[in-house]
Amino acid sequence: MPMQRSLEKVLQYDRWVVIALLMTVAISSWLFVIEGAGTGMSAVMMTGIDLATGGGMRMAAEMPSWTFAYATIMFFMWWIMMIAMMLPSASPTILLFARAKHGKQETGKAHLPSTVFASGYLLAWAVFSAIAVIAQWALEGVQLLNKMMVSTSPILGGVLLLVAGLWQFTPWKHACLRHCRSPLTFLMTRWRPGLKGALIMGIDHGSFCLGCCWFLMALLFFGGIMNLWWIGGLALYVLAEKTLPSGHWIGYGFGFMLVIWGCWMMISV
Repeated sequence: MPMQRSLEKVLQYDRWVVIALLMTVAISSWLFVIEGAGTGMSAVMMTGIDLATGGGMRMAAEMPSWTFAYATIMFFMWWIMMIAMMLPSASPTILLFARAKHGKQETGKAHLPSTVFASGYLLAWAVFSAIAVIAQWALEGVQLLNKMMVSTSPILGGVLLLVAGLWQFTPWKHACLRHCRSPLTFLMTRWRPGLKGALIMGIDHGSFCLGCCWFLMALLFFGGIMNLWWIGGLALYVLAEKTLPSGHWIGYGFGFMLVIWGCWMMISV
């Protein structure tokens, strides 16, 4: 009986440590994004400019020069924005992982492997962020993005909306979504012991999450990479799709809306 109480105290302590770490990282990431993520202009200001001047339909301003330093800033802007948007929806899996570590008695402190697991998850989004920077550089090079990092082309916007909408109906999307919506199944079928195993499992889970949401994140090129309405809206949508009982139906409805919106944009040019 005393041992059981002691174990419960340890479980509760580790759970609160993991929750505190997740909240600290998520809140810090959101604050960094709101402050402008190193771009020199706050996201609040950029969002206000979008609303005042018509968002993606406004004229392109003078583009910044792409240097290694600027590309590095853009990478961390994307990555920290992905952390802010995606970490809350991954938290149930990370917390369940911490509890499972105690259940398997692999370590006395579950918050260490949980941190490694979360790091693996975020590494997957680091890969996406690197690809997003390359895409941003290419789109700016052909003047399809302006200085505020918003699409200047209704055709590009329509294609992004249409493709993101169609992706919502594909079997690949829903195969990835099942892993994100069923943390217990994911942990039972893909469990690996040790810290190396925690890292691999985190990358695994992040890859499924990436497969589920990467087209949605590409919509930031349409709505504005630093537009808080788009960032917050997509983050809330991802959280709802992964955690609510009717999440997959929400995905179908959202996909249908995106397809209609994308088609309308392209035919109304």
